[in-house]
Amino acid sequence: MSSEGGVRPGTEIREYLLGRLDHALRRPGMMGGEAALLMLIDHLLFAEGREEAWKEQERHWERTGTWTTLRVAGAFRSRIPRKEEDHCVASVYGEFARRSGWLASDRVLDEREYTALRGTAGRWAREDRAWADVVAEFGEPSVRFGGSNPRYGKTLGYHGEEPGDPMVCFHLADGGSGGAPGGDAMLLAVRCEDGAPFAGTFAFTPRGRALRPRGRA
Repeated sequence: MSSEGGVRPGTEIREYLLGRLDHALRRPGMMGGEAALLMLIDHLLFAEGREEAWKEQERHWERTGTWTTLRVAGAFRSRIPRKEEDHCVASVYGEFARRSGWLASDRVLDEREYTALRGTAGRWAREDRAWADVVAEFGEPSVRFGGSNPRYGKTLGYHGEEPGDPMVCFHLADGGSGGAPGGDAMLLAVRCEDGAPFAGTFAFTPRGRALRPRGRA
């Protein structure tokens, strides 16, 4: 511990930043959204002496269409309703946090669970589903990007034991989005970051296709 008025040690600063990042990923709207995530990641990479890692990640996202002039949020603009952007964007940063060893997961799927989920999630999303359906089918997520209220939009992320394996993300919208007001959050799409162009990583539900901005298919 530092003395009063002194500079805190690097390990303590890093732990503090990790805690703030965890909170920003889980409550992105409360913490300032994508701008806050970028700032915290920049600070953590500086603390670890890995500033070059972000440039590499940014170049990769540019190649796959995940990074635009509007940053990651721009990649979701034609796919997800604008009001759901914060938690969707947070899930992309959560994937980077996991590869960096920063993500505080609530659950890690074993190889069998992860393989089964990844193999079936896209087909399973061909029908409209709610939050309760996702959890009943696949169990509690590894991390929830967004609040705990069942009526509001959020992203449920599932990952296995290997850091290099992509996370499977279930993007949900407010229950009142095109359905019965006050209902449970409804699934828009399943997304799996598997190295493909960003546009090819989505499997939309009928509700998700209907709610795509500007009516895009």
